[in-house]
Amino acid sequence: MSSGSVILKRDVEAAIVPVGTKITLKAGEEALITQSLGGTYTVVVNGNMFRIESRDADALGMEAEVKPAAPAGTSLGGRVTAEQLDKEIWGQLRTCYDPEIPVNIVDLGLVYDCKLAPIAGAEDRYRVDVKMTLTAPGCGMGPVLQQDVQNKLMSIEAVDDVNVELVWEPQWNQGMLSEAAKLQLGLM
Repeated sequence: MSSGSVILKRDVEAAIVPVGTKITLKAGEEALITQSLGGTYTVVVNGNMFRIESRDADALGMEAEVKPAAPAGTSLGGRVTAEQLDKEIWGQLRTCYDPEIPVNIVDLGLVYDCKLAPIAGAEDRYRVDVKMTLTAPGCGMGPVLQQDVQNKLMSIEAVDDVNVELVWEPQWNQGMLSEAAKLQLGLM
């Protein structure tokens, strides 16, 4: 996680945190990077917080993170077992971060369910269904986080379809944080 002040190199699309509305930040504006995790950036410009996607890292004078070409742990012959793929999926979910909290969505307890299913008639191709929530039902960042999860899971070679559903039951609470997240946030 890096932080620091930069001057925007070009106009860049950003989502206002926490409402999620997309706007364009202008080249030449000063941005304070407050969080750089999972390939996304949280910045403060003119006192307002924004999330900038990895693909736009160059606007901050940085390079976008390079994604692995294939899932880790492939077996002989290049085939991936369902167990290996499940591990890779959870690894990718752990690269998705709330823009206001420096903890991944898995350790925050936001992922309620993640199911992997083979796609009928397509050898070694899978669908992933994720049920997740947000720390607050009114948070406008829901669609942004949904898209982040979908993009990261679709980057896995054996995954052809991803459905990310936001659910509100049970309602999220701090008791859902992992022990590591509680420690990181100073709640223990």
